[in-house]
Amino acid sequence: MLQCEIGEPSDPTICPVSTDERPPNHMLRHNIDTTIATIFAIDVKTIREPSRGRAKVALARQVSMYLAHVGCRLPLTEVGRIFDRDRTTVRHACAVIEDRRDEPDFDRLLYLLEQIVTRQSANMGWCPGLVERD
Repeated sequence: MLQCEIGEPSDPTICPVSTDERPPNHMLRHNIDTTIATIFAIDVKTIREPSRGRAKVALARQVSMYLAHVGCRLPLTEVGRIFDRDRTTVRHACAVIEDRRDEPDFDRLLYLLEQIVTRQSANMGWCPGLVERD
């Protein structure tokens, strides 16, 4: 079961306020972070740490920011605010991920993650301008 589900107890380091009180952008981050943490087999808390961390964690965080920017069409400044990072850090993360998309396996993974995150987030109204398609 994922943390932060409505009506479920949550870890305050992951969900500092109840899901009923959280703004949509924080729910968007939660959705992306939990999806990425599952795929990368890391604890979601490590994605949210202020330090860079291990390479695997840094890559997972970069993928999360990339998906918020590209998948949800959020401006770099907004992604930076959501992820507690500077806009230039988000721009760097997106550039790193774009460069890695030249690798076929990584590109396929990103494509699938974009589909998952975009559909989930659009369904919940967390991605402005995106509408769930059947």
